[in-house]
Amino acid sequence: MKIMIIEDEPKIREELAALLRNSLYEVVAIEKFEAVALQVQQLAPDLILLDIHLPEQDGQALCGEIRRTMEVPIIFLTSDSNAMTETNSILMGGDDFIAKPYHPSVLLARISAVLKRTGRSKLPEESVLEHNGVRLDIRSYKLQAGSRTVELSKNECKLLHYLFLHKEEVVPRLDLIEYLWDNEVFIDDNALSVTVNRIRGRLSEIDVINFIETKRGAGYKLRSKE
Repeated sequence: MKIMIIEDEPKIREELAALLRNSLYEVVAIEKFEAVALQVQQLAPDLILLDIHLPEQDGQALCGEIRRTMEVPIIFLTSDSNAMTETNSILMGGDDFIAKPYHPSVLLARISAVLKRTGRSKLPEESVLEHNGVRLDIRSYKLQAGSRTVELSKNECKLLHYLFLHKEEVVPRLDLIEYLWDNEVFIDDNALSVTVNRIRGRLSEIDVINFIETKRGAGYKLRSKE
């Protein structure tokens, strides 16, 4: 599920991106504010978080422009919280309006509600990824092979989710570190190895061996299908 952030304040944009990625959403963020509606068409997000006060174009006008060609859900996320602004935002095509500052759990709940209401939410079976006989449920943080199941931590699930999404590729260690700890100023490279080893331990509990291959000097890859 891809969420686009249209927010001109870098700190707020980075905090939002970290929150969403930690909740297993794919995130794209606009950093150049020329021809934003065209960028939205090209990137085709499943939902947009839209600020009102933008450098080149008012967010409400941008919402109206997007609405002329796309039905993507739009949530206004702004510090301009008076009733008239909220009313106009909804009239211009917004699906929801959230005032800053917001509580992260409330924002995530409202995003989930809009996705469900607009039919964009993934079906339950789509939250289960499968490769080589191993099933990963990213909603319940569970890993299954045959009749055996084991629970994962959030970071273990995130790492496996990323590998499943790139199962035909060797994923560089740096990509995984940035994906797992993108909101950290510094992370010990050894933390990735520890997380991978913990996942291998979880896999062994359900009798799956050598599922994650180490490509020395490159990164990690899921074992090819037999």
